[in-house]
Amino acid sequence: MAETKVKVESVETNDVVERAKGFWAKFSKPVIYVGTAIIVLIGGWYAYLNFFKAPNELKASELIFPAEKLFGKMAAASSFPKDTVGFVLNGGNIDGEKVTGLLSIAKNYGGTPAGNLAQYMTGACYLHLKEFDKAINYLKEFDGNGAGQIQSAAYRMLGDAYAEQKKNDEALSNFKKAIDAASSKDEATRFLALSKAALFCDATGKTKEAIAYFEQIKEEITPDFFRNNRIDFDADKYLAKLGVAK
Repeated sequence: MAETKVKVESVETNDVVERAKGFWAKFSKPVIYVGTAIIVLIGGWYAYLNFFKAPNELKASELIFPAEKLFGKMAAASSFPKDTVGFVLNGGNIDGEKVTGLLSIAKNYGGTPAGNLAQYMTGACYLHLKEFDKAINYLKEFDGNGAGQIQSAAYRMLGDAYAEQKKNDEALSNFKKAIDAASSKDEATRFLALSKAALFCDATGKTKEAIAYFEQIKEEITPDFFRNNRIDFDADKYLAKLGVAK
């Protein structure tokens, strides 16, 4: 949310570090908010798993619902108070409704679908708070169980967190995993993953890889997708900047 000649390995010069600095904050909006809110994807994945899970996990699913609902509002909003993130993580009472915090659910119901989902949402919250070590710890514990959309999103967020820590190899590794997890038939998820990898490689001086990813976007993502989702993303402009003519 580009290539020419150049080196394949990461370039750790001060200039590159400065260009990569703030990567997540700079590129999160243009490449994250595409089509349906991520919470809808979470809801579908979560409902599917619960349909096949034993009744003794009902309590965990009931406990997480208020926090999940609040998280969904945050995901759909352009901005929200920091206190809201605190409520989602730690729990409390909002408008007379008790919210059990995600941290408690992740700790006490780790073996349930609700506990697994809490890992994902907790990681997303810590990423928003720029507590990148915590975000990484929780996101690494999450298992998408074959659901490509949400697993790809988890890998993208892991890449963002590592990028903010200037751990370029780990960041790119997770952006690549996000691409692998995204179905070739799902243009939105595919674009989010490919654009993250392309922009990150461009920002960190990995020109050859950047070019390959921008060209892959041109090949895989249709003009209708950009038009229908009102996304201003022109791969040709990035390629031209990197010395690749149409």
